[in-house]
Amino acid sequence: MDLQLSGRVAIVTGASKGIGLAVTRTLLGQGVRVVAASRKSTPELEALGGDLLHVPADVMDPEIPAQLVACAVSEFGGLDILVNNAGGPPPGVSLPRFSFLTPTDEDWRVMFEFNLFSVVRVVRAAIAPMLARGGGSIVNISSGSARLPAPMNVDYNAAKAGLNNLAKALSEEFAPQGIRVNTVSPGPVRTAWWTEAGGAADVIAAQVGTDRDSVINHVAPEMMKLSTGRLVEPQEVADVVALLASPRSASTTGADFAVDGGFLKQV
Repeated sequence: MDLQLSGRVAIVTGASKGIGLAVTRTLLGQGVRVVAASRKSTPELEALGGDLLHVPADVMDPEIPAQLVACAVSEFGGLDILVNNAGGPPPGVSLPRFSFLTPTDEDWRVMFEFNLFSVVRVVRAAIAPMLARGGGSIVNISSGSARLPAPMNVDYNAAKAGLNNLAKALSEEFAPQGIRVNTVSPGPVRTAWWTEAGGAADVIAAQVGTDRDSVINHVAPEMMKLSTGRLVEPQEVADVVALLASPRSASTTGADFAVDGGFLKQV
């Protein structure tokens, strides 16, 4: 299916690996010119080629969001698509945390800075150039945990719940002007958050007395009651993001799409 994206310009944050890398690859495959923002590049990102510009960027720096948008405008002539993917554990933080009493005030501040406030700043910078092009699409990567309150990762869950609320508010204000805003809420995704040394799989393995591979392949899907019995693959999230970025989703705004293996059970 032609997503009618050829020649459009996108910014993808957290683009060097995981979901962000899959989104960047997918958009490039549709003919999109992509500004890929991440703290560091990776061989996988550099190998993509095409109309790709990597910008070393820490989105927690309040100066960076406006610079990213200015880069897209100066290098590619404008901005049509914004994918706010950067999020998850802030740099140097290991999740999960298992109690409300675990995170400190500083933990809460950093978690919100990374998962909510950085998005606010990028969106604020993106609105004007999108309006100048007659509209655009903003896709925020949230989490199924935003709608499933629990004492585990309570600060992260609260930040993502705020992100969902933000997307609804933005859609209400800017959809009449041609900017659609939607949310994609993955469940557990087979990314570095889970698979790298010291990541979620190792933390859970230490708690239940098993190994990383057993957590990823069996313990986590059972613990999180995933209907599919497996973690989500990054490409499965990227495919939904690409469709939401496309004019073929012209009447889809203010929506939240679960790509979670059946993690959310609510109607």
